[in-house]
Amino acid sequence: MPPPGPSPQWRRPRLSNKQDVRWLAAAASLAERARPLSRPNPAVGAVIVGDGIVIGRGWTQPGGRPHAEAMALEQAGVKARGATLYVTLEPCAHLSDRGPACADLIATSGLARVVAGVEDPDERTAGAGLDRLRTAGIDATCADDGACRESLTGFLMRKTLDRPHVTLKLAMSLDGCIATASGESQWITGPEARAHAHRERARVDAILVGGGTFRADAPRLDVRLPGLEARNPARLALTGEDLPDGWLSLIDPQEIRALEPVQYLLVEGGAGAAASFLEADLVDKLMIYRAPVLLGPGLQAIGDLGLESLADAHGRWRHVDRRELGRDTLDIYQRSREAKGWIV
Repeated sequence: MPPPGPSPQWRRPRLSNKQDVRWLAAAASLAERARPLSRPNPAVGAVIVGDGIVIGRGWTQPGGRPHAEAMALEQAGVKARGATLYVTLEPCAHLSDRGPACADLIATSGLARVVAGVEDPDERTAGAGLDRLRTAGIDATCADDGACRESLTGFLMRKTLDRPHVTLKLAMSLDGCIATASGESQWITGPEARAHAHRERARVDAILVGGGTFRADAPRLDVRLPGLEARNPARLALTGEDLPDGWLSLIDPQEIRALEPVQYLLVEGGAGAAASFLEADLVDKLMIYRAPVLLGPGLQAIGDLGLESLADAHGRWRHVDRRELGRDTLDIYQRSREAKGWIV
């Protein structure tokens, strides 16, 4: 269930300092390098700035340690004294057998100021990290920054909604088909769109297809981009049948809640799986790759959603991006949940 209503840490950003916005955006960009290898920890980015110059930077390392702040402090060394740390997530304050709390490292570093993009929803830290820094005499603030929140979406949803962030990817014709009437689907989109889709695979913890797609296409669901071949996500299928080694079956979309430590899940169809996740309102992001072809009476991209009226279809999605990928077009939509107090 979603939180009962918006709490202060989920407010939209109100930063007035343009330099703070700039450096937090840089930290959020660095955090991309940690995703998804940082699991079970969130992908965090950090930048240390002194006199307008970057003197240290870091991101969460594979397996979750060292943390981004520790990497940035090690790089900055003694230059950190009097500088400002920009970090996408509040520095951790809890003890761990895997390493020291970042708040303790920062408290003895000589840093003059810390700007965190998002307050940590983990109850072991949740404000305590920033409080510890203030006690140490450091000017520590939480900016509630949009770019940082976006970079941490999977972690935040796992902590607050107890499930991963779900992206539904569809590659279709202009008339909404994912295959011809005979079932031929390779390839509707061109090489540029397919390369982008593989890039998205490299950014998630797990990828899911429906049972029909598994039986018809025997998909590999791997990443086939130079340099990223090792970032293959876990493979899931929405089916009750037995699957070969290396695959996990889910009977119901709600079972994604048990997929710890998965923070990001990509659903690649087919029509039945897409409809199941949409009907369960478990899709947070739509990525629609559209090729300039018409297939006529082909296989539709999405099955029955169970909508009873046209009014039920409106107001659910907002368009956030459009890109040209070779001959194809990618449109990205996000689920609108602000009215319910959900994280977007």
